[in-house]
Amino acid sequence: GQLLSVSANQAVVLPIVRSVSQDRSWRVRYVVAEHLCELVPSLSPDLTRHEMAPTFVRLLQDPEAEVRTAAAVKLAAFSRMLAPELVVSQILPAVAELCSDGSQHVRASLASDIMGLAPLVGKGATIETLLPLFLQLLKDEFPEVRLNLIGALPAVNALLGVELLATALLPAIEELAEDRQWRVRLAVVDCMPPLAAQLGVAFFEEKLCAMCVRWLQDCVYTIRESAIANVRKLTELFGLEWAAAHLIPKVMATRQSSNYLFRLTALSTVSSLATVVGSEVLY
Repeated sequence: GQLLSVSANQAVVLPIVRSVSQDRSWRVRYVVAEHLCELVPSLSPDLTRHEMAPTFVRLLQDPEAEVRTAAAVKLAAFSRMLAPELVVSQILPAVAELCSDGSQHVRASLASDIMGLAPLVGKGATIETLLPLFLQLLKDEFPEVRLNLIGALPAVNALLGVELLATALLPAIEELAEDRQWRVRLAVVDCMPPLAAQLGVAFFEEKLCAMCVRWLQDCVYTIRESAIANVRKLTELFGLEWAAAHLIPKVMATRQSSNYLFRLTALSTVSSLATVVGSEVLY
């Protein structure tokens, strides 16, 4: 489509796309969902609004889960080529339907891309429409859905701010920190340093510091290892004085655990901190 003029695309390519997007074979519609974004830049804004947007919505609502999955992955990329009001009026209603889709794979693909819509629709529409969908997906029964969303937490916080995070997202973060799937817990651990940098020392100390220490006693070794790295990053982020007063005493208390694995983790944490913290603080 990019090799042809706008008028040629309208006359030649568009009728073909219109036809194959409704082909009887789901594999054909799947390919359309994968490549529809490549055609949009070659079309006029009017054609994009009246032809491409409805076509994309139809693919998001396709009867085959594989097609809906392919379209969901392109959600943010396609929406970036639309006017914000069109995203709100046409795309978001289809996204809301996908959040309750019967296919866990569709929901997982949606979760990986849904928050890419937030900068496009603005803070108001994000709070009103996207945030409830985000919270719904964070509680999805399928761990891959929850996992795909966690990486977006820092970006969501950057857009919404600390106050809304405290009231809306913090309960979900606390729940995910204790998730039964260790990969979900690990993803929360890994996103904590960038979140802490955004939230500031006072909020972090009050709401999240204890959570970071609890991960040092997680039953999964990989999470304990990541928690050790977190303690060091937080010390470097907020400074030695803060760490000595609020973080390190909690870490040192884990040395008294009855579980030898947790005592070993405490020693490993001390070793990790040794290069950034003086011995008078650690011993």
